[in-house]
Amino acid sequence: MTEERFDIFDESGQQIGVEARSEVHRKGDWHQTFHCWLYRVHNGQLELLFQKRHPEKDTGPNLLDITSAGHLLAGERPCDGVRELEEELGLVVPYEKLRQIGVIRDVITSPGIIDKELCHVFAMECDQPLHEYRLQKEEVTGLLWVNVQELEALFADELSQVAAKGFLTDAAGERYDASLMVKQSDFVPHEVHYYQEVFQAIKSWL
Repeated sequence: MTEERFDIFDESGQQIGVEARSEVHRKGDWHQTFHCWLYRVHNGQLELLFQKRHPEKDTGPNLLDITSAGHLLAGERPCDGVRELEEELGLVVPYEKLRQIGVIRDVITSPGIIDKELCHVFAMECDQPLHEYRLQKEEVTGLLWVNVQELEALFADELSQVAAKGFLTDAAGERYDASLMVKQSDFVPHEVHYYQEVFQAIKSWL
């Protein structure tokens, strides 16, 4: 299988070439990603929908992350990223329906990987029942709603854990209802400013 190739960028955001995925993550080249957050207002409270990443993912295995996200391949534009919603969640959404938050720089490091992303971040209000989502089983193992006000307190180290409610899947792919308490370490370690910008943007729309 041919390895994915990404456009790479310098510190000023200018494209400087194309490189294989493994090299991009090994060397820490800036590259582009598509992020889409689904949110809802439930019982008067703003909530974000998190996906639980598959335990065999090369980055952030088993952690809670953006509702849907993925790398943009060489030559792709942000609008091409909507495919991630359909691939990961079975959700067909026209690009025009998404609300743009902006481009947020985010750096995550893990053993052998320096992930420096120029994140094209979008959001969409969506209260589709969770049982209607069709998960990409090799990518996503659950969906959980989390209160934004509690998330803000969690990432400000004012709370040690917050409630997450939705469903998870077992090894056979069967779904079961889940209501659990999660800590900051249960989330993909995006930089704090990334989460803050997402929270503030969505709150400003309501």
